[in-house]
Amino acid sequence: MIEALTPKFDTVMIIDDNVIDLYIASRMITQNNFGKKVLLYSEAEEAMKYLQDNQDNISELPQVLFVDIYMPLMSGFEFLEAYEKLSAAVKKHCKAYIISSTIDNEDIARSNSNKNVISFHVKPITKEFLDRIV
Repeated sequence: MIEALTPKFDTVMIIDDNVIDLYIASRMITQNNFGKKVLLYSEAEEAMKYLQDNQDNISELPQVLFVDIYMPLMSGFEFLEAYEKLSAAVKKHCKAYIISSTIDNEDIARSNSNKNVISFHVKPITKEFLDRIV
């Protein structure tokens, strides 16, 4: 008898303007039992609006956020500035990771020095990377 694996997290949010990266990340998350529900956003403003609208409803919030840096309209860094203004309860519940194809050491250092960012990871999301997230 094969036992069904329970996903590691209920909800995961991916914010990336590249639809192919969104698709790859969401497949990795679902195929590896990392997240039961995956919220996909190609615009950071829309993702931020979702977080703001659900600040009082923690069960609707993702436990993990994967944020790209380079996006039009609102960059990942601008998203993190807005994220900083969210309630302490939201920031305690949602763990943010920067996922980017950048090799710019300044971007990596800026990501790692942000107190709301758990870590920086180079795209694409891999099973090994997901396995390290607790």
